[in-house]
Amino acid sequence: MSDAHRTYEIRCPIHGFIPVNDWEWEIISQPAFQRLRRIRQLAWTDLVYPGAMHTRFEHSLGVMHVASQLYDGIAARSREVLKELGYNDDGLQRDRALVRLTALLHDVGHAPFSHASEDLLPARADGTSYSHEDYSAAIIRRQFAEVIANHPLNLNYGLKAANITSLLEGTSEARNTIFWRELINGQIDADRIDYLLRDSHHAGVDYGRFDWQRLRHTVVAVRGGPGEGPRLGISEGGWHAAEALVLARYFMFTQVYFHKTRVACDHHLRHTLHDLLSDGKFPPPNDARLEEYLAWDDWRVLGRLAEGKAGEHGIRLAQRDHYREVYHTPESPGAKDLRLFERVREKLGDLVKAEESAKKSWYKVGPADIPVVADNARCDVLPLSRFSTFVAKMKPVGKVMLYCRREDKDEALSRMEGVLSKRRSAQ
Repeated sequence: MSDAHRTYEIRCPIHGFIPVNDWEWEIISQPAFQRLRRIRQLAWTDLVYPGAMHTRFEHSLGVMHVASQLYDGIAARSREVLKELGYNDDGLQRDRALVRLTALLHDVGHAPFSHASEDLLPARADGTSYSHEDYSAAIIRRQFAEVIANHPLNLNYGLKAANITSLLEGTSEARNTIFWRELINGQIDADRIDYLLRDSHHAGVDYGRFDWQRLRHTVVAVRGGPGEGPRLGISEGGWHAAEALVLARYFMFTQVYFHKTRVACDHHLRHTLHDLLSDGKFPPPNDARLEEYLAWDDWRVLGRLAEGKAGEHGIRLAQRDHYREVYHTPESPGAKDLRLFERVREKLGDLVKAEESAKKSWYKVGPADIPVVADNARCDVLPLSRFSTFVAKMKPVGKVMLYCRREDKDEALSRMEGVLSKRRSAQ
């Protein structure tokens, strides 16, 4: 066997062994990908769940593995739909490689501590902020172009960095395969399947577990309407598994990702990075400053914290002296809840050191609703929200939290008592 056709196996606590070919191995070996070993998946969540120390590196491998299994299931069960798109076996093999590489590289643009630092990404000329996906695309074009294009395993495919960034960004270059993007960024995508299972495992909780094997055995390509391309959907036998994924996402966000201490640490991290960065923001994703951006990782930030060079908020992180939550609204506050919140905030006055919101919509109904192929003679295609009453009735979260210094917590609770006692007596 030539080196170009050598395969490797990487042991994974979630998926067992993840196979990679020599082409993928060379991509994984690039410094810009190895940097993901130094980017924690869940930032400072280990202060609450000590096992949550895993990184974007293993998550990226897991997303590639999950995307491959979803792809193979669709290719096996949706041959007629794919044939209508002009696919033959060679085309399916090419796009399988494309999906694997896109899944593998989708997170290479993350800043230190992942999503916790995204508020420090700079603004574009139009005033909107860059996202980590913008950095991923720029890094793929700049750092991975040669290793993608010039490997012997690519001779039959002719893939270039532009093919991967097009699928990642959903641009016109990927028109013929755009529906595969739902495997990377959709309501049942490989990204959220892996992070729910992986984060749940490392945090030591069961909130993120669901029957993912049933999901992968029921995912299909669904014909679109007139003038529309196909969608990724599921056969009726898998709708409970899809429902469970949506609920798992809700539980993980409310119990892990939006945990009050995690939210406080994210607040301190943003202020810490603002003090560490030369202009309070990360460099933009352009060729001139991409290397400067790639030099930032968790290790560099932790080094500054260890040296005492990260300001007051860095000291609080290093000493676990984070702000304490003293009040929060319900998950989906109504008008009365928000009026009470305003009164509480006014009463607390200068004791309030941080106001943080946890906003998230768990499921998108309407055009984005997951299509389900009904198990009837007509094979009707209906939205998941028609099958699941839970999904149809889920409300977005709009929780707001108030924080003070640890040493001020007793005083804050005392100040609030009058306002809250009036609320209790009126009920």
